[in-house]
Amino acid sequence: MPTPLSCEAVGPARLRNELHIPTESAPAAAPRGICGQKCAGSWEPNAYTMEPRAAELERRIRATLEPFGFEVHPFQVGWYNALLPPAFQLPLPGPTLAFVVLSTPAMFDQALKPFLQSAHLQPLKDPVDQCVAYHFTNLQESLPEQKVDIITDYDMHPNRRPKILAQTAAHVAGAAYYYQRQDVESDPWGDKKIAGVCIHPRYGGWFAIRGVVLLPGLEVPNLPRLSPLDCVPSREGRIALLENFNFHWRDWAYRDAVVPVERYSEEQKAYFSTPPAQRLCLLELLKDRPPGPLLPRETLDSSWGGGRAAPRRVFATVPQGT
Repeated sequence: MPTPLSCEAVGPARLRNELHIPTESAPAAAPRGICGQKCAGSWEPNAYTMEPRAAELERRIRATLEPFGFEVHPFQVGWYNALLPPAFQLPLPGPTLAFVVLSTPAMFDQALKPFLQSAHLQPLKDPVDQCVAYHFTNLQESLPEQKVDIITDYDMHPNRRPKILAQTAAHVAGAAYYYQRQDVESDPWGDKKIAGVCIHPRYGGWFAIRGVVLLPGLEVPNLPRLSPLDCVPSREGRIALLENFNFHWRDWAYRDAVVPVERYSEEQKAYFSTPPAQRLCLLELLKDRPPGPLLPRETLDSSWGGGRAAPRRVFATVPQGT
């Protein structure tokens, strides 16, 4: 489990998350429905019935975000707060319902490209953050009867302390396992600083944590807690993962710590590999380019982690050419 104060709270956390896009038993890491009904995609339902108001809000949150390539996982605020010192805790009662929101590889075509082609981009600063903020705003407006607080992965207090430790939130929600130095017995790094990284059971490192949705006043004391899937159980695999993430992140290898059902397209990789100051020129080309056709195709690569594959659907929707 995450330490009370980990590398996530210091260093280039925002950059790590972008590059992680950046950046547990088999069914445990799957997004589960509060209502006990089958959720979108191929996930198994959670055999748990929540009170109707919470179940309906969860359904509407999923319906608003998931069609655009986002993934939603519920958790209790208290689970998150229990791992952190007071300065990093969220000022809400422990049973308060919250959701961590991830972006999957599909977000690039399903959300970002349509956003670029729309009239929402004036002035242009950080298109991905603006796109995510646009969808978060839509979510708030779709729930007028419920107070909805949203904290993005890049939100900071005036003293530059992060408002949310996104990787810790993803871990406690069961969305992705947060691997840290402490997870390696007798680690080989001496006095080097080693940042941790989340690995998703289906996407590996090909995803990003975009923020947390808080529903003040709505408490779910009986929400079952599901542990994230430990996708990289061996010491050797964890060493390779953390070294690739910290020292060789530009070659994308750490993202294949498990066999993903879907990776970023070459177009998406080119975007995130381009220095931020040079992305505007690339985006001008993308604005007028329609999303590529999607073909059902498996993406299998057994070269990492001894070929250990996370639970996955038979076919992944992957853009052509990836």
